[in-house]
Order: sequence, then C-alpha cells, then structure tokens
Amino acid sequence: MEKIVQQTLFFDFYGELLTEHQQKIYEDVVCNDMSCSEVAAEQGVSRQGIHDLIKRCNRQLEEYEEKLHLVERFLDIQSKVRRIRQIASETAKGSRALDIQEMIQISDEILEEL
Repeated sequence: MEKIVQQTLFFDFYGELLTEHQQKIYEDVVCNDMSCSEVAAEQGVSRQGIHDLIKRCNRQLEEYEEKLHLVERFLDIQSKVRRIRQIASETAKGSRALDIQEMIQISDEILEEL
C-alpha cells in the first residue's frame, strides 16, 4: 500500500488517540500536504521538531495497527464487499447458483467479522 494512503488510513482510524497538538500537526503535514517548514513557521517551532513529531506519530499509529489490526480488517471487508458487488453484477446477467452461493458465503464471513 502506498505510504501516504497508509498514513491517512492509520490517522483516520487511530488519530483520536494522539494528542490534539499531534493531531493538528499530523493532519497539516500528512492530510493537507503542507511541508514541515510551513507547519513549523505557523507553529513557531523548528522544522526538525515537526519532522520528529511526524516520525513519532507514525510510529505510534503503526503500533496501534500492529496491536488492533483495524485497518487490515477494514481493507479485508472492503475487498469482500467489492467481490459481492462484482458477483451480483455478473449474476444479474444470468442466474448462476454457484455465484449466489459464493455471495452468501462472503456475506456470512463479513457478518462474522463485524
């Protein structure tokens, strides 16, 4: 997965576990695509300080994912739902019992995960 996408997903899932200060800076740099220098000037701190804070936040967010696996589960469920849609779309063209059975199986897996 692309690093920026991964960082954004981790922030979406675990960002609330960071301090308000960390959230603001992380969101500016990662989500709003501001440079460390821009954020540093805005905050009145050094660019290196912002860079270090981002690295610490990345490490924290990665640790949360290693323990909780919420992003991994989300991506897995998303993949299964996409497969259901694909099968349903194909099935709409012609009824096939095996495709319907696969949709039922995938649906059951999603329900078990939730």
